[in-house]
Amino acid sequence: MADAHDGSRGEAADPARRRLLGRLAGAALAPAAISGCTPPAPAALAAPQDLPGYYPPLLTGLRGSHPGAFEVAHALRDGLVPPPAASTGELYDLVVVGAGISGLTAALLYRERVPGASVLVLDNHDDFGGHARRNEFRIGGELLLMNGGTYSIESPRPYSAIAEGVLRRLGIDAAALDKRVQDRQFYPSLGLADGVFLDRETFGRDHLVRRAPDAPWAQALAGSPLPARAQAEIARLEESPTDYLHGQSVAQKIARLEHLSYRDFLGEVVRADPAVAAFYQQRPHGEWGVGIDAVSALEAFATGLPGRDGLGLPPGAVGDLGPTAAGYAATGGSVDVHLPDGGATVARALVRALVPEALPAGSLEDLVTLPADYAALDRPGSPVRVRLSATVVRAANLAGGAAGVRVEYLRHGRAHAVGARHCVLACWNAVIPYLCPELPPAQQAALHESVKTPLIEVSVAIRDWQSLVRLGIAHVHCPGAYFSDLYLNECVSMGRYATPRSPDRPTLLRLERTPCLPGEPEHVQNRAGRAEILATPLERYEREVRAQLSRVLGPGGFDADRDILAITVNRWPHGYAPEYNPLWDRPLPEAERPHVRGRARRGAIAIANSDAASFAFMDAAIEQADRAVGELVGS
Repeated sequence: MADAHDGSRGEAADPARRRLLGRLAGAALAPAAISGCTPPAPAALAAPQDLPGYYPPLLTGLRGSHPGAFEVAHALRDGLVPPPAASTGELYDLVVVGAGISGLTAALLYRERVPGASVLVLDNHDDFGGHARRNEFRIGGELLLMNGGTYSIESPRPYSAIAEGVLRRLGIDAAALDKRVQDRQFYPSLGLADGVFLDRETFGRDHLVRRAPDAPWAQALAGSPLPARAQAEIARLEESPTDYLHGQSVAQKIARLEHLSYRDFLGEVVRADPAVAAFYQQRPHGEWGVGIDAVSALEAFATGLPGRDGLGLPPGAVGDLGPTAAGYAATGGSVDVHLPDGGATVARALVRALVPEALPAGSLEDLVTLPADYAALDRPGSPVRVRLSATVVRAANLAGGAAGVRVEYLRHGRAHAVGARHCVLACWNAVIPYLCPELPPAQQAALHESVKTPLIEVSVAIRDWQSLVRLGIAHVHCPGAYFSDLYLNECVSMGRYATPRSPDRPTLLRLERTPCLPGEPEHVQNRAGRAEILATPLERYEREVRAQLSRVLGPGGFDADRDILAITVNRWPHGYAPEYNPLWDRPLPEAERPHVRGRARRGAIAIANSDAASFAFMDAAIEQADRAVGELVGS
């Protein structure tokens, strides 16, 4: 759901949608005492998740924030009022809003601290996991896996005792997995390296730069359309430590670089050819979803962009940095392990701990290939129930001092209400003021400041990967193209699952796009990117996938019509949790920052998710679940 200041309201302008949403209009929602719940509504038709064959990981086309997952929330944003909700007669100890890592962790920790507690988890999507979703493909009877969002278990800082403790209780030892799951040397052993695709629209003609490890940049760039001066300046930046601020003290250098964009560093300090800035423009997209125009030079240095080595800056986190750059600069980050389906393994392990009927007990390796039984997620009598395609529209503390919460949601066109002793809102910060209007105005305003970074993750099943072998590449960065990066699926082996090692066999490619509007402040870029995502049809994404793969891989023999077997587009209009950005945000004490003011407990309602930490990593989602549960029942 968009934040209060989002101007992208294309869905509301559609007459058919307005007629549909008009049926939602009715009396305002009002909290009612749990003891006064009305009799359950007549039994409705079975929900899709309860029907045989329901298995969303195999769906292709538009996934992530798929059609049907966001329309009700956007209607709330636009001021439409849901109809009165009929009570289901259900009463839980805890209702969790959001079945992502944070929400599922909150359910787990609550049951650990309140033995025997009953829990209902509600999610607006048709699958659990939030951003930690997985894409499955079955090609010729073979299972191929790809992350649909969260890529790996990683963080710019070492995992805390809280986050690591939760993973270990799920049977996940990231350090041990890192040693035995990923084979980082396999693709290099085949001669596959990194590449940079220079597109003709940006650089004059299409050209693939292939750079073998440790090869000189001048050699790799020779023959490219980059001007000779730009080639030399890139080589100097990458390989020759240079004090571009000679004569200034360390303090003066830091003071200038912490609030100077990396693009301006290249232009004003290095005085590089404009083609150099174009070459690096999209490099920060994977971390922040914006380019070098919206990231400070110091932050860019901390995440691998060149130019720092000759400046004489002290090691570690120096200057005004956001949490990602500060973490990498100070510690080098946590263990980084990519499992076959990315972070989805963690979500599945949480579901197995909560609803063992859906994913029976076994090893973590078994979990990779074990299909979930979605019909078991929401069975009557189960101590924990996970209810999908259920968009919460109100969470209200009971009136008159009664202890408890009334939670109302819309599902398949019907409005329902359940009662709970406690509620954890593990959803996006920006939606919370609409779900819980009783929050103080100042807290609502703080929550509205959370503008998440939009992103697109595309999984492409291909017939074989001989074209990449012929070109000698496993990853290609595309600084001016529609998708900023394309990757050959990680070489992993876990239990009975293994990435195909023969170039003759089908495999998966991953493409990334973080739409933005270079030149504007970060949050303006985020809102523009979100509007683009919601306005882009599947056909456009498929066309761009085919066009870009043809241009990049075509010289290696790739034929899109012949070689592409399936495409899954995971769109996340609300993707990464926003972080402090020293280029645009005022430095504030921790207690005064919007994410801290916004996450304050209200009665029996607490707030979790990585937004509440302003830190877009799995460990933050887990830690915020721990804090929220602790606020409700103690540690």
